[in-house]
Amino acid sequence: MVTFFAAAALGFVYDMTKDAIEMAKLKAQSEAIEKVLPDFEELGETYKVAAENSEDTIEIFPAYDGDKLVGYAVKTFTNNGFSGYISIMAGIDQSGNFSGYEVLEHAETPGLGSKMNEWFRSTEKSSQSVIGKNPESHHFEVSKDGGDIDAITASTITSRAFLDALNRAYDAYKNNGIENTGSAGQ
Repeated sequence: MVTFFAAAALGFVYDMTKDAIEMAKLKAQSEAIEKVLPDFEELGETYKVAAENSEDTIEIFPAYDGDKLVGYAVKTFTNNGFSGYISIMAGIDQSGNFSGYEVLEHAETPGLGSKMNEWFRSTEKSSQSVIGKNPESHHFEVSKDGGDIDAITASTITSRAFLDALNRAYDAYKNNGIENTGSAGQ
């Protein structure tokens, strides 16, 4: 009887909060898009592309200032974090450089892996920052593995996962004809 009532109560609470949770996720996504891109007036039509080696998709949000395309926000992910799934909104400018990122979701260790929120945009240490860099000219792997990016201290697995997600975002950007045509999905 207790189990039945507990399950019913949990189901009821879930039904009552699922819309609010979804709205909060959409708001966080919208705020992340604004943070990762250069100034823009409006977003173009969002589209999804298949992620390589996964059944999941990556969402791409083209951003315009008038008629001029200023960049793309790419909602990417990895399942390789220390605690599994990590979701990131990455900005890619017209030159193919990362203009910013926001971690949307993760379950990494507080004080270690959670440092990815700031670590990879450090203005003081360019060897750990991905901002302004392009995977075509910089090797987006941790330096311990022969790459150009310094890993978070004591959190190499999270660092590898973070860079995996950014490489996935860049591959989606590049493999969909965006980088050369300036238009989505060609």
